[in-house]
This record gives sequence, structure tokens and C-alpha cells, in this order.
Amino acid sequence: MIKQLSKDLRNKISAGEVVERPSSVVKELVENSLDSGADEIKVIVEKGGKQLIQVSDNGSGISSKELPIAFERFSTSKISVFEDIFKINSLGFRGEALASIASVSEVKIISKIKNEDGAELLIKNGVAGNVVPAAALKGTSITIQNLFYNTPARRKFLKSPRVEFRKIVEMIRRYALSNPSISFKLISDGRDIVKLNNEDLEDRIVHVMDPAYRDQLLQLNFIKGDYAIAGFLGNLNLVRTRPGEQYIFLNGRFIKNRLLNSAVYNAYKSILNRGEFPFFAINIVLPHNEVDINVHPMKTEVRFKDEWRIYHVIKSAVEEAISPILKTIPDFEKPSFDNQFDFPITFIPKEGEVNPNQENFNLNTSSNVDIKFKPTIDRAKSYASQLASRPEPNSGKVDLENIWQVHSKYIVSPIASGLVIIDQHVAHERVLFEEAMAAFDNNPMAAQTLLFPEEMDFSPDQFSILLDVLPYLEKMGFRLKEFGNNTIMIEAIPSEMSWGNEKNIIKEMLDNFLESQKQYSSFQEALAASFSCKAAVKAGDVLNIQEMKELVNRLFGTKHPYYCPHGRPIIIQLSLEELDRRFERI
Repeated sequence: MIKQLSKDLRNKISAGEVVERPSSVVKELVENSLDSGADEIKVIVEKGGKQLIQVSDNGSGISSKELPIAFERFSTSKISVFEDIFKINSLGFRGEALASIASVSEVKIISKIKNEDGAELLIKNGVAGNVVPAAALKGTSITIQNLFYNTPARRKFLKSPRVEFRKIVEMIRRYALSNPSISFKLISDGRDIVKLNNEDLEDRIVHVMDPAYRDQLLQLNFIKGDYAIAGFLGNLNLVRTRPGEQYIFLNGRFIKNRLLNSAVYNAYKSILNRGEFPFFAINIVLPHNEVDINVHPMKTEVRFKDEWRIYHVIKSAVEEAISPILKTIPDFEKPSFDNQFDFPITFIPKEGEVNPNQENFNLNTSSNVDIKFKPTIDRAKSYASQLASRPEPNSGKVDLENIWQVHSKYIVSPIASGLVIIDQHVAHERVLFEEAMAAFDNNPMAAQTLLFPEEMDFSPDQFSILLDVLPYLEKMGFRLKEFGNNTIMIEAIPSEMSWGNEKNIIKEMLDNFLESQKQYSSFQEALAASFSCKAAVKAGDVLNIQEMKELVNRLFGTKHPYYCPHGRPIIIQLSLEELDRRFERI
């Protein structure tokens, strides 16, 4: 009953840990290029990597004799004895990547080392052909075609080409940020997507992320014992409402570690709200014997010898770097009081005395009564009788003639059964959400043309998301025109949206879109909810009486006026019974 699995089946099973998707292939091949000493790396993909992935470099290359061995499982040039595992200074070392890739794709490799002719090898379904001479080139070029062609169950779980392409862009971004001295080029379906030359880290961040990052970065440089922390942090202008722009590199390797991320977040804690995420690209250098990177085949998880020590070192480094931000925030100190308290004293005249602050002061009162606390009973009775004599409204609707704004946040109005309080932001959110959903069906929202069109730049992955949602943005009233690589021109915006903030709203919509898809039943609902949240009036916006009336009227014209698209309540009603109970009338 028990049998050994075939070599082919073992490789395919192992490939499931190493090669999850096209971006995993790019990761492994780029790591090999970096380990070979290359300073120029070019990546070409087609159909999000499903059809073609090609990685070329100018590194040291592989000799013709070693080409077949390179694709055998557990073959590597990075380590040779057990002790080497604890002093690894290369990105790869397990010897699994090329064998795993070759078992689930068609591979062609051309490579050349110094003083030797070029050589070519074809591998299909994990079986290598014969090594043949090839045109001379410097370094190595590996071409992967038809990924998962022989494991269709894996292939059907891949996402659309656009989604897979965005994963590849993110992978290239990680290596570009960790190696700013290396030139990278990414071509997708014949288009130049990324073109980066040798530069310093600050320029690399600007070119990889967004031109808007220029002059928004805080330098990080901190040494504590044998730990060195360097890199850049974003100021408050680069805070996002979703994670994804947080990069930690350990001895040049990108890692994922929640504890180290929390060290940065806690340093920012006093200046960020919950659910906000700052940008950071941090390089950590520490002795190799302080960390174990042999945890998972993907090599993004690590174990530290003393993780809390590195936590506190990172937190201290970030606190020092963001101190210029903290200095711009005013300190609110509690007032200090002496033993003497000076309160304004109301003059209480005795018989025969005159108030020096009021020449005509006349009050007939007994000297043994403190007039400060004498209740104005007659006035209270008069006021109560006036309230009792008022006619009750004959409707349970909001009284639009008696409507007020409180603290520039809430709209308050009496109704027959008590009092209603409406949150202006979530009310407008509900209105815009339902109008956006109607626009998707066949009722486009009105647009307002900008007097001066706005140019807007994107990172490659954000631009890819924009192309996915562009038809829906147009139905909501945006008019956008492509204006060069990863750049658009904003010509019009929805009439419901205030102008001047369109760039931030579009960017925040794209930021929130991927996260919000998990909360909604459809693509359209996620986009409409993101738009309505960012375009609605905010708490703190002053509304005049006409604007309040229009907002309330439109709110009660929606299908669901009591809850916003995110589930928050829009209206709170205080009944007369509740009010009477609060004032101890009942």
C-alpha cells in the first residue's frame, strides 16, 4: 500500500510551495539574477505572466556543463555544508526554485560565463533536453512559457491577467526598493512599464511609487550596537487607508513580519488615526547568526533570536526620524493652579449697600436670603405653560422649517414623536451610493467640466486598477483621458463632488477599492461605496439651510435612508418619552 512518489510528482508537489502564481516565478528568477552579481535586470511578461515570463541579466552566468544540474532539485551554488545555513548572505539557497518552475512550465535557458561560448537548454515537464550552442550574450536569460500547462487545476485558480500583472509589478517594486543601485526594466505585452536606472534610495522611491513622494520623505538612520536601521518614512501626506506600502528589508531580503510592522505603527501612534497606514521602506542590517531565514520555501518569513530587541530598536529609530512631525503639533498642557482660585464674585447687597457696578440696583430682598440661588419659579412656570400650549405637529416627518446644524456634523429637527439627529456625512454617503449604483445600470451622473484639466500620475499597478474601473468612473461623472505612460488628464468630475480635491479622491478610491471588495457582494457596490465615502460632505463642513433641506429630502428619497453603505446608522431618534425620562418628568 505504501509506495514512493515519482520524481516528477514530488517536484510538482514541491512546486505548490514555491510557485504559487506568475509573480512567484518572477521572484525566484530575479533573486537568482541578483545573486549572480547582475546590475541590469530585464523582465518581460505577456498576459500577466500566464503566457510568457522572461528574465534576463548581465550576471556571472552558468557554464554549459552545469546547466542541466541547475534544474535538478536541491542543486545550488549558495551553500555546501550545514553550517552555511546560519550565515547565508544570498537571496536563494534552498535549490528548489528552478526545478519547481521547470516541472510546471516550458523552460528555455541561455547562459554564458566568462571565456566560454553561450549555451542553451530546453526543459519540458521537468525533463531536460541536450545542451546546444547559443548566440553569445553576457549573463543569463530564462524564458518561461505556458505556466501550469500540465497542472490545469492550479492554472484555473489564477486571477485575471491584470490582477496577475499587478502582483508582478509589486514584486519588481520590492526588489527595486531593496536594490536601488540595480537597473530594472519591466515590459508587459509590448509596453514599457518600469524603467529604473542606478540611483539612490530616495530617488528610487519617487520613481517606483509616485512623483508625489518627492519632498514627502523622512530619512531614517539609526545604529544601536550591532543593529543598523536605515531607509525612509513617509510624512502625514503619504498616509493611506489601506496597508500595502510598507516595506521591511532584512539584510537586503524583503520580509513580512507583523511584529516589526507594529513597531513602526506604534511609533506613529500619537499622530495617526486607527485604520491609517504610513509609508515606509526600512533596511535592517544585523548579524546573520541573529536570524533564521530557513522557515518557509518562499523565504519571506524569518525568526529572530531576540525579536523584542529588534522591535524596540526599530521603534526608537522611527520615533527619532518622525520627531520633526511631532514638533509641529502643538502641546496641550493642563493649566496649573495655585492654592488661590479667583472666581468672579456676584455682588450681594445688604441693607443700605449699593452695587458699585450698577448705579440703579433695586431689589427688595431680605438680608438673610442668598439671591444668587433664588429660583425664578414664576419664569419657569410661564415657560412651561407656553410649551404646553403649543400645538403638536400633525406629521411625523422632519420639520424642514425648523432644522439646525450642530457642531458642523449633525442635522437636528423636531418631529411629532420627539427629535431626530442626522449625521450629514453618512446621509450624503447613502445618497451618493444609490445614485452611483443607478448610474451603473443606465442613468449616468451629471458631470462638471474643470476649467483647467488636471494631470495625474500613477504607479504601474495603480494605473492597471484605474483601467479596470475606468468605464464605471465615467458613468459616475469622471472624464479621464490617457496622457502618456501611467498618466491621465482629468477633464471633468461628478457635479456632486467639490472641485479642488479630485486627485486625492481618485487615489483614495483606488486605494480603498481592493480592500472594500471583500465587504461587498459585487464589483460595482465596492466602487460605489468607495466613491460615496470620499466624495460626501465631511464632518466639519458648514451647510446652509437650503443645503440641509436638500440633503434631508434626498436622503428620504433613497431606498435605505437609515444606514450608510458601510452599515453605520444615519438617523438617531430621541422619543418624547426618552426626553421626559432624562428630565425626570416620568
